[in-house]
Amino acid sequence: MAEKETPVRAEAEKVLDRDRIVREAEKALEKGYHGIIGLRRRWGHVGPFLFTRQEELKELELEPRYNLATFIRQIKNKWPDKKFGIVSRGCDKRALDKLEELGVLSKEGLVFIGITCSMEQAEECNCEKPIYNTFDCTGCWKCIERCENEAIKRINVCPIMVPDEFNISLSQRKAIYLTFPQAVPKKTIRDAEHCLSITKKLECKGCENACEPKAIVHDMNDQILDIDVGAIVVASGLDLYDVSKLEEYGYGRINNVITAMEFERLTAASGPTMGELRRPSDGRIPEHIAFIQCVGSRDFRNKAYCSSVCCMHATKEAMLAFEHHPGTNSTIFYVDMRAVGKRFQEYIARAKKEYNVTYVRGRPGRIEVNYKNDNPIIVYEETISGEIKNFEAELVVLAQAMIPQINDKLAKTLGIELDKEGFVKIPDKLLQPLDTTKPGIFACGYVHSPRDIPDSVTQASGAAGRAAGEIASLRSRRGK
Repeated sequence: MAEKETPVRAEAEKVLDRDRIVREAEKALEKGYHGIIGLRRRWGHVGPFLFTRQEELKELELEPRYNLATFIRQIKNKWPDKKFGIVSRGCDKRALDKLEELGVLSKEGLVFIGITCSMEQAEECNCEKPIYNTFDCTGCWKCIERCENEAIKRINVCPIMVPDEFNISLSQRKAIYLTFPQAVPKKTIRDAEHCLSITKKLECKGCENACEPKAIVHDMNDQILDIDVGAIVVASGLDLYDVSKLEEYGYGRINNVITAMEFERLTAASGPTMGELRRPSDGRIPEHIAFIQCVGSRDFRNKAYCSSVCCMHATKEAMLAFEHHPGTNSTIFYVDMRAVGKRFQEYIARAKKEYNVTYVRGRPGRIEVNYKNDNPIIVYEETISGEIKNFEAELVVLAQAMIPQINDKLAKTLGIELDKEGFVKIPDKLLQPLDTTKPGIFACGYVHSPRDIPDSVTQASGAAGRAAGEIASLRSRRGK
């Protein structure tokens, strides 16, 4: 019941996959690998070949399916100390895993460049799927077909395509999907707003027909449950401020202006571009990146408070850009550098020294465009000299304000108050820093106040302790 590919779509995906493989192979040769093991057509036949020069890679063949394990073993036995890239499918990798397990081959010095199998090969493949024995769903992945060695794309049987929230809508997902790669348990869910069966737009049974343990329940509905609890911890997290209404920064209007979270997903290996950072306008790798801090925050017209994490987040992203493409230059425009955590200042010093990161104190007033090359031009006042200057970059990253993810309706339901900025109101920040305005309800994380992950984890432990104490006190009173 897998969704059938159209010839045009299938061919487009093959071209994209080939481009990715060639780029990865070229990078391996640039990094000092002694050769790339793959397939090449010679004398009318496709067979294994050791590519040692970049210009040879234009003759790289991805079809047909070919068992490379024997050839790789011969190469490794001949040159055990050399490093090689391997353009292979998941089945080749499993064969090499088995050879290493038997002690006849060492995979040391090998880097795998995976081929995405075609739909036909995916349907024929008998790869083992991960099993999760929780409730009825076994995690067999039949509903989204997944190869353990990433050789097969997730071929979802669902026909619906919607923006993927986890990738900040930079890619699409289906109505039955995995919420994010590290989800626990690692099981798919159905989107009640878009599933054809749930919305009763069509009697679609694609996922049901593919699910072997029959874990799909079509008649399941939302239920409201009354649960008697002794304490509540509010930890609803954060949301991102909409910077599109700050027209001076051009987000949504200027192609090469993106947000910090979009940059984060673009540089992530599990992201929509598999970690390949490229400009939205022309697909080029940017060599000069500018980061603008406090977009929407520390601004009485929008959010007056500091979002707490942006300075270090921008520094980390600038370092990531350099690691992906050595030589990348990053410039961070900031109001005040708030690196107050343990060894944070050393981290910034390392970014300056080793990663081509420059810090400029000044809040940009607007962003214009160089229409010749689509480069954004930042107009800013340098705080130290007071001069108005222009700075041209190939990509601009906006560190948008972060806001507490709680609304008046939820607060009213819980019976707690919010402060003027929308955070949970704390009646006594010195003696009861985790309490809310209602006894028995506690708050932690970003909904409490701006903070990073380590601070949120620490605070969560404290809130859990306060909740446990409240429950113990309640039991004691009931016992009397």
